[in-house]
Amino acid sequence: MRRRDFITLLGAAAVTGALGARAEQVRMPVIGFLNSGSPDSYVAQLKAFHQVLKEAGYVEGQNVSIEYRWAENQIDLLSSLADDLVRRKVSVIAAGGSPASAVAAKSATATIPIVFINAADPVGIGLVASFNRPGGNVTGATLLSAELGAKRLGILRDLLPSLKKIAMLVNPTRPGVDTQKVQVLEAAQALGLSLHVLEASSERDLDAVFQAVVQQQDGALVVAPDALFLARRAQIADLTMHHTIPTMYELRDYVEAGGLVSYGASSTELYQHGGTLTGQILMGRKPADLPVLQPTKFELAINMKTAKALGVTIPPGILAIADHVIE
Repeated sequence: MRRRDFITLLGAAAVTGALGARAEQVRMPVIGFLNSGSPDSYVAQLKAFHQVLKEAGYVEGQNVSIEYRWAENQIDLLSSLADDLVRRKVSVIAAGGSPASAVAAKSATATIPIVFINAADPVGIGLVASFNRPGGNVTGATLLSAELGAKRLGILRDLLPSLKKIAMLVNPTRPGVDTQKVQVLEAAQALGLSLHVLEASSERDLDAVFQAVVQQQDGALVVAPDALFLARRAQIADLTMHHTIPTMYELRDYVEAGGLVSYGASSTELYQHGGTLTGQILMGRKPADLPVLQPTKFELAINMKTAKALGVTIPPGILAIADHVIE
């Protein structure tokens, strides 16, 4: 081979290699995974998210990269974590845990697509214009937690027919918490129940909350949806047992940790929806054209061991319709 031909061939190979490297970069989109909680609280949910992405053709480490940012229940860190993902020019941000994650992401960028995972009132807190026509760069999946407040109170009344006073635990830093309180208050009034709202924004507040429930002589407690409470579910379950307070939750995770009863949408389905929307965006769909996904599965879970310890008799009718019974 002549020297000129060799140099030409070498140059062509270099160009081909550069084009190949550039194509490889294009083929490797990056998902920014922003969550207000901690990884140990979202093991099953994260597995569901990955599985749906895989079904859409995206496997972490093969043809998609994921940058994880966990706030570890420190809500004030979310803004800086979201800003970091924007600086890294991720392809899409999947924001889970508290709705505060999605709010922080939306404040950080108006161009990078955002998929919220768990916002009970996405229209009310300004994430989307409507469920069917989200508009802008945001879409996502909702648990409809606030709308299920009346159902949860009804189940508690069935378990505790003489119930008159009830407490509700909320995190005041959670976006949309005012809507939660109003809807549960209306449901309580419809059932002839008096409702006391108690607040906790850190684990340090929980002991005082339960002391207040005892002092007010509330007959039961409803724990509102929040990533902080999910992370501290074992501590909350221990406190309910110590103070003998029947408690209702939104997710089965609490019941598995020793809580009495839960009713709500499937959290794994929620993250499946989040993975579906994230995959569609990676394939070129725009958030504005992707309607907000709503739950299709609702689970009633009961911990019979906890019921016995609290002296709560589970009516046969409730037991018959339970999706999960922990003996």
